[in-house]
Amino acid sequence: MAISQHDVIIIGAGAAGLMCAISAGKRGRNVLVLDHSRKAGNKIMVSGGGRCNFTNYYVEPNRYISQNPHFCKSALSRYTQWDFIAMVDKHGLPYSEKEEGQLFSDQKAKAILDMMLQEVSEVKAQIQLETVVEKIRQLDLSEAPNRFQLITSKGAYQCESLVIATGGLSMPTMGASGFGYQVAEQFGLNLLPRTPALVPFTLQPDEKAFTEPLSGLSTPARLSCNGVSFLGGLLFTHRGLSGPAVLQVSSYWTAGDQLEINLIPELDLEEHLKSLRHSKPKTELRTVINEYLPSRLAKAILEQWLKQPVLEAGEKGISVGDLSNAQINNIANRIQRWIPNLNGTEGYRTAEVTLGGVDTNELSSKTMEAKKVPNLHFIGEVVDVSGHLGGFNFQWAWASGWVAGEVV
Repeated sequence: MAISQHDVIIIGAGAAGLMCAISAGKRGRNVLVLDHSRKAGNKIMVSGGGRCNFTNYYVEPNRYISQNPHFCKSALSRYTQWDFIAMVDKHGLPYSEKEEGQLFSDQKAKAILDMMLQEVSEVKAQIQLETVVEKIRQLDLSEAPNRFQLITSKGAYQCESLVIATGGLSMPTMGASGFGYQVAEQFGLNLLPRTPALVPFTLQPDEKAFTEPLSGLSTPARLSCNGVSFLGGLLFTHRGLSGPAVLQVSSYWTAGDQLEINLIPELDLEEHLKSLRHSKPKTELRTVINEYLPSRLAKAILEQWLKQPVLEAGEKGISVGDLSNAQINNIANRIQRWIPNLNGTEGYRTAEVTLGGVDTNELSSKTMEAKKVPNLHFIGEVVDVSGHLGGFNFQWAWASGWVAGEVV
């Protein structure tokens, strides 16, 4: 059986794998990228609602979650957001800042993927799709210089350096699998528990009775959990809660934890109602609530949480002047300290990333190489580094892929 020889084999044709191929190819290395999917860059194509939030102006290590918060610093400082933006500019691709430094392609995600594939082609790296890796074997030193042999559905391959860029468990319909974790286990690397992150919450039936009729409605909110809080959009769905603030805080939530939601984050509602009770006592409570919340949400809160009667046009509701301190306190608590009865999350099916993975203590932060296994590298989502929403996970993919490509 003929064995195809390569300097570098990268398993996974996603963001990290493609960037690693570009980086290694620029050094003149013979690079082969293998992927079991029919197309390269599946998650690039669906990210950011199909527009690809490819990086963020404000990349900082504190926007990443890892058991070792310092691990990501080296790669992120050596291949920065400005480096990737320079590549986008080189290709003449227009982009826009959406909010908080989030950069999106104006020509949709395909433009970013096409740019990456063009860069891969220019350095003469090869991409071979629909190839299932069945077995990986580390060769004896006597069999050097090639240290790894791969048996695949399309033949046998050998390489000096092997890079695992297979991603996490999120979005299995995009081809996600646990293959990278299996490779880590095979070579004796420690794995940290994996959980879905940047993922919507599901609610218990009693809570869904309140939220389901509000499906599709979005409102600004502050969500807090385990000492962290995020201000952003809260979206009611048929299953529960989604939106940017929900996705962000989900990375810090584990089963059994309490989530607190402030639906009017811009003011102290208790103080506001007490002030109105003296200055404008005839102001109706529903007028105040409607001023700060979407009408559908305000109506649901008044009727279901605050047990206010359904009013016909022209009927007067309860005035703030009639409210006691205890009633005001209860109203403020319900609206600004809502603790929803969570069922869990939607899981890996809709999660954008996977928390946990290959223990960073097993890897060099400068090269992403396994300390125990020379020339074996892990990059991207398979590693225990997960970013916040907003382009941070792509930047980790670009950075970790680039630094590995500089040494393989």
